[in-house]
Amino acid sequence: MLFDWAAQPYHTLIITFIFAPYFASAVAPNPILGQEMWAWAASAGGLVIALTAPILGALADATGPRKPWIAGFSVCYALGSALLWLSEPGAADPVLVLAFFVLGLIGVEYATVFTNAMLPDLAPRDAVGRLSGDGWALGYVGGVVSLAIMLLLLAENEQGVTLLGAPPALGLDPATREGTRAVGPLTAAWYLVFVLPLFLWVPDAPRRGSRRGALARGLAELKADLKALPARRSLAWFLGASMIYRDALNGFYVFGGVYAAGVLGWSVVEIGVFGILAAVVGALGAWLGGMADHARGPKPVVAGCLVLLILFSAAAVSASREAIFFWVPVDAGSNLPDILFYIAGAGVGGAGGALQAASRTLLVRQADAGRMTAAFGLYALAGKATAFLAPLAVAVATGVFQNQQAGAAPVIGLFLLGLLMLAPVDPEGER
Repeated sequence: MLFDWAAQPYHTLIITFIFAPYFASAVAPNPILGQEMWAWAASAGGLVIALTAPILGALADATGPRKPWIAGFSVCYALGSALLWLSEPGAADPVLVLAFFVLGLIGVEYATVFTNAMLPDLAPRDAVGRLSGDGWALGYVGGVVSLAIMLLLLAENEQGVTLLGAPPALGLDPATREGTRAVGPLTAAWYLVFVLPLFLWVPDAPRRGSRRGALARGLAELKADLKALPARRSLAWFLGASMIYRDALNGFYVFGGVYAAGVLGWSVVEIGVFGILAAVVGALGAWLGGMADHARGPKPVVAGCLVLLILFSAAAVSASREAIFFWVPVDAGSNLPDILFYIAGAGVGGAGGALQAASRTLLVRQADAGRMTAAFGLYALAGKATAFLAPLAVAVATGVFQNQQAGAAPVIGLFLLGLLMLAPVDPEGER
């Protein structure tokens, strides 16, 4: 569970709320080019993970233990994060900064693949859902706590002060944005401290065979898994469904802030508060989802969350300065659109947290016990293979209709498609 707490700040601080906006606005030559460069870097990292995660997962399954792999990618995570300290404003080589970001991204994604594969060895089958939900909830809390530390003590605004109105802590120089740049070392140190219990006390899988020839054995088993996938109807449908609905969820997370700024005119501070609220409710949702998973199994939780995501995301994009729920008019200066977006966004956070926790439990039920790391490698591949789909659909719809509300509609459609594709999935897997 503490691994989720340890790893979450990379997503919260680096990818979403602190470093990405800083890079685009201060490190890159201009914000437009910065956003483009950031998107290309994230895509490159995702492509590397998509192409290699199943192979490394198969290799790990052929040898047995996962901790050596987690340790190696933990080094990538910590090193890539810590080196972001070098991202001075107007850096002479922003591409080098992006290389550090990609190194950390690969580290956190791979460490997560191998840690997820340990789940079924740590608890009875009917308790894995609760463990997954509790861990995911703890991860959300870790993201909120680390974000609060950054906003209150370190990250400076244009006036050189933090959210508390004071200069960055530890004597960091606001003129060179040292407070904001400290997000890299903080993320690295946070991870290295809180990942230690995983290495010290969590049991690892036993060694299965010699390292000699392990790659060939792993690739052969992966090839056999892929050839058998069409015959494994339940697993194939789950991987396809999760590919679609995880892309939709990531799309909402990415474009939710853009929508709030463009349609509702929110400031960065308001978007940050929105992010904290969504993360807090996401933690609660993941915890409650874990309880429901334990009681009812993961498939009903996933399906129920997708229904809630369709409703909440539709409600969120129905809010504008002129109306709520698309057609109910509001007075100029009314707070009703903001309130609706906050409630709907929190709902997306809660349902999204439960969805992601229950999804990894459902995969555990679909996969073979001896091929768990390879299965999570395929899960990572599925999560990255169509990562372009939601951004592309939003971009096309926005361009065609010249309207941000219409542009967000494809995300709702992807949630619905994912729900429909979930129907053939066997709740207990094919055993």
